[in-house]
Amino acid sequence: MSTPKIAWIGLGIMGSPMSENLVRAGYSVTGYTLEQDKLDRLAAAGGTAAGSIAEAVRDADVVITMVPASPQVEAIAYGPDGILENAKRGALLIDMSSITPQTSVDLAKAAADKGIRVLDAPVSGGEAGAIEAVLSIMVGGEQADFDTAKPILEALGKTIVLCGPHGSGQTVKAANQLIVAVNIQACAEAVVFLEKSGVNLQAALDVLGGGLAGSTVLTRKKDNFLNRDFKPGFRIDLHHKDMGIVTDAARNVGAALPVGTVVAQLVASLRAQGDGGLDHSALLRSVERLSGSQA
Repeated sequence: MSTPKIAWIGLGIMGSPMSENLVRAGYSVTGYTLEQDKLDRLAAAGGTAAGSIAEAVRDADVVITMVPASPQVEAIAYGPDGILENAKRGALLIDMSSITPQTSVDLAKAAADKGIRVLDAPVSGGEAGAIEAVLSIMVGGEQADFDTAKPILEALGKTIVLCGPHGSGQTVKAANQLIVAVNIQACAEAVVFLEKSGVNLQAALDVLGGGLAGSTVLTRKKDNFLNRDFKPGFRIDLHHKDMGIVTDAARNVGAALPVGTVVAQLVASLRAQGDGGLDHSALLRSVERLSGSQA
């Protein structure tokens, strides 16, 4: 079979390196986003820049979207200038944004009326995982569509799993974001505790990373903690959105999130203090403030 033509909508922190990985894997990628510099970057990497969503998706076999939240997914999917009105029948739409499960379910139903297949396929791994093509990809949708998409997804990630019907990928992503936020908060508290105790932080984090306390979060964010480098790989603003998704979804199914709810409030507090544009490892700043270590 010929290599499918891909349209990529959304070239942000994650979308740019992911689309470029597809170009490197030999796919023809036409991209659209609102920022001209991101379009120029894709073109420089060997992709094609489009002037609109309609232009990007018109001839695509596969449309991939990576935008911040449910309102943005709805904005690019629906309406006369959106994906559903302009993609060809039989196209496969893979939404890799992190949105509410219900938004994914609704999108799949609306797309089916247009003869367009849909997978929700949010990712975990942050900017580094996107650059290195080692993302974890959790997918919701039909098995046949997953089988079609898998070679493409294998150019983007390392762990790729069909989790269930439409919306399941988003539900698993919500659980992922819950675990990540709680883990970062625990690491941040440990960092402040260790420093106030006069322990060599580098040595402490090295040994903790090798034991049961070790985690991908600690490995990926250790340098952020050590260097107080909070350049955004995944912004507090976005994690705030995701914590809203998981707390709402948990309430709908009757699942208690006692620790997660507290961490959601800490994320919201950090955002309210003006740190929303920083990496989520900046939860350390909140712990420092509470501990009197930061002005």
